[in-house]
Amino acid sequence: MRHTISVLVENEFGVLSRVAGLFSGRGFNIESLCVAETLDPTVSRMTIVTSGNEQIMEQILKQLNKLVCVIKVVDMTRSDYVERELVLIKVTADEKTKPEILRLVDIFRGKIVDVSAESYTIEVTGDEGKINAIIELMRPLGIREIARTGKIAMTRGPRTLKEAKKIKQGVENGDLLRQGL
Repeated sequence: MRHTISVLVENEFGVLSRVAGLFSGRGFNIESLCVAETLDPTVSRMTIVTSGNEQIMEQILKQLNKLVCVIKVVDMTRSDYVERELVLIKVTADEKTKPEILRLVDIFRGKIVDVSAESYTIEVTGDEGKINAIIELMRPLGIREIARTGKIAMTRGPRTLKEAKKIKQGVENGDLLRQGL
């Protein structure tokens, strides 16, 4: 089963390497990994997509929580959450394909972000199904290149200001808040 894991980590040198090393050292595959800083520049959020049964996932979550640089780990798979990916697709654009490309970009609510004499670069955001669908529809038109971000995700509903302040205070105090948050 696929799992989407959100990991809040200290934004410092080597954290990505330690997290990736945890997976590779135990023979677990990372299908998708996105990392960026949060509102607090000292904290980054990693969104990791991996596969495994309940025992494997329990082991992964426990191992992640043992890392000193990790603040909080959440397996969002059974939660209500929003997910998105971004893809840039460079396609061949000639007189025959331009109208079809423009039609598909419109249908998928994408944008053309670069135009050259021979190609269009298209930006589309959405869930994995939407991204896969536009790629398959563009394939016969002549895809030249694809760059895909992988999944980012966030649980639905409000995150309280109190909870956010508690996380920041914990980071500043060196308390890693591994429990209860």
